[in-house]
Amino acid sequence: MTDQDRDLWDEFDRLKPAAPDRVPGHPGGQPQGFGFRTGVRSARVALGFAVYALILGTVLVLTGAVFFIAEGRWLMVGLMAVIEAVFIFWFRQLARQARNRRAAQ
Repeated sequence: MTDQDRDLWDEFDRLKPAAPDRVPGHPGGQPQGFGFRTGVRSARVALGFAVYALILGTVLVLTGAVFFIAEGRWLMVGLMAVIEAVFIFWFRQLARQARNRRAAQ
């Protein structure tokens, strides 16, 4: 048998679980997400992710806006403004979920 013929998951399938499942069917237990089963345990991490997503999205939108302004494509600049508004809306939603998670703990 050559390396290409063997099943890549054989080694994984032979491993025994590190610990029994706390919730049957969920290896390692039920994830405790902040609204969409991410497994994030901390409100601080959730808020950090929201800030990271906002900053990354804003940088990408500003880059696009600068490019389109230089090209004189004002319709695309308007589209960049709409995209930024969507980023801000979803940032507020993620921040709200993180805040609600903090209050629940």
